Amino acid sequence: MRMDWIEVNGIGLRYALSGEGHETLVLVHEMGGTMDSWDMLVPQLDPRFRVLRYDTRGAGLSTKARSPLGIDTMAQDLEALLDALGIGPVLLAGCAVGGAIALHFAATRPQRVRGLIAMGPATGIPAERRQAVLDHADTVQRNGMAAVAEVELGRSYPEILRGDAARFRRFRARWLANDPDSYAAIYRMLAGLEMQAGIASIRCPTLFLAGEHDPLRPPAMIEPLSRLVPGASFQPVESGHFMAVQTPELVAGAFNAFLARF
Repeated sequence: MRMDWIEVNGIGLRYALSGEGHETLVLVHEMGGTMDSWDMLVPQLDPRFRVLRYDTRGAGLSTKARSPLGIDTMAQDLEALLDALGIGPVLLAGCAVGGAIALHFAATRPQRVRGLIAMGPATGIPAERRQAVLDHADTVQRNGMAAVAEVELGRSYPEILRGDAARFRRFRARWLANDPDSYAAIYRMLAGLEMQAGIASIRCPTLFLAGEHDPLRPPAMIEPLSRLVPGASFQPVESGHFMAVQTPELVAGAFNAFLARF
């Protein structure tokens, strides 16, 4: 695996490129995650595919956010990264907010996406909950990640998925290391998303995954989204919101079945 940093779209991004395949699969991590969120999944993926993953703006070791973020800025970052690396049309997968970035990228740059996997995509907040989400973002920014850890991880990484205690401890410690300003900026971006029209314009082969133990984006929320995309598939997974970390074996099976189409 080659890990490096690159300056694109006015920021620095950390990225990793592994494998030698002719097709490239791009992985976009969840809110609060980093490209390390895919560590247990990548070795299980079909070796015919080269894999590109990166820390999104505001996450991990990429440039932090100090101003409001928009979903198209996140898509521009990905486009600039692909251009800089000379990578043509890709297969694209994203988890949670990463799923929203992947969906937006496919909707607005259709010529660049050959296939798409959206894992519990976080595509917006109901109007009645938006103020609460904005208030929560203020709490994160003011008091830090530890102040919201029990509430957030109780939903996104529930007890039923903590059988591997060491895995959860590592994830929690990495999650606590998030930059609060950037995390709050991404929360505010999420609160302002309106994505249904864009999702309905997607025409590439698409797979939607939803975690059976994900109260944030449960199957009952994701399955109707899948019906917006002509010919899309929907699959529930015995997992949670961070399924690539929580159940990488199950996710790898779903990915490889979809990738076999290419």
